[in-house]
Amino acid sequence: MSNDKDDRVCLVFIPPLVTLLYRAESTLGQPLTEAQVLAIRDNAACITMPFSVALKTEQERGYPDIVAEQCWEEWRAAREQLFPREL
Repeated sequence: MSNDKDDRVCLVFIPPLVTLLYRAESTLGQPLTEAQVLAIRDNAACITMPFSVALKTEQERGYPDIVAEQCWEEWRAAREQLFPREL
């Protein structure tokens, strides 16, 4: 087996986790709690694919997804851009 990083397998959410969280929060009409974010992540469909394929897919999509292991922290940062506060 090669040591090349492109040979590693990673999880890819289908659809992207960030879109699932965005849709859930938009539907709810208020910020998701950490428990809600983690529940969505834990129940979301995902597949495994080589890192190189996942990276290419993300580049073609035009926006990054949230890393499952840092789901809560990354969602909090992403939502600041997705739900900007009105001044």
